[in-house]
Amino acid sequence: MSDPLLTDRLGAVLDALERIPDRFDGIEAPTDFLATKQGVDRMDAICMVLIAAGEALKQIDRK
Repeated sequence: MSDPLLTDRLGAVLDALERIPDRFDGIEAPTDFLATKQGVDRMDAICMVLIAAGEALKQIDRK
């Protein structure tokens, strides 16, 4: 994988991971994720970002 492409992919992963703390606004305890539909939606969003970041890093590792 070329260096500019690697830099772009790592930058995209970093950007996605940096959005996670914003998704925790209003979450004080783990049970807050399950207390409301909005909490579940936040948990889903955080999990999807983590899954996507992991998949992107696996793709980089394979190349």
